[in-house]
Amino acid sequence: MSFDADKVQSALRKAWSLATASRWTASNPAAGQCNVTALLVHDLFGGDLLKTPLPAGDHFYNRIEGRRYDFTASQFGQPIGYMDIAASRADAELGATSDQLAELRTAFQVCCVRPD
Repeated sequence: MSFDADKVQSALRKAWSLATASRWTASNPAAGQCNVTALLVHDLFGGDLLKTPLPAGDHFYNRIEGRRYDFTASQFGQPIGYMDIAASRADAELGATSDQLAELRTAFQVCCVRPD
């Protein structure tokens, strides 16, 4: 599958669960999903990992073909003042376990979208 932000967003909403982030809730499914989501999107579609420091810690997201994509922005009650700081994979992995990433990858591919 080629990158389609709307399809990716829809698939992620279906794939997120308590198994992919411990802060997940039905009323706020994006909560705590930024690290694992940014890692999965980077693995599947390339681009860059980015972060912005927030009071609760770094928030991770992606840049693909020069455009910022924050698939977990809905977890916040207010807009983010993005700083677009280049992040390493190791930075993002500090907030996501390999089990969470594997769970999100499986749920994303099986129930929602099969990337080429």
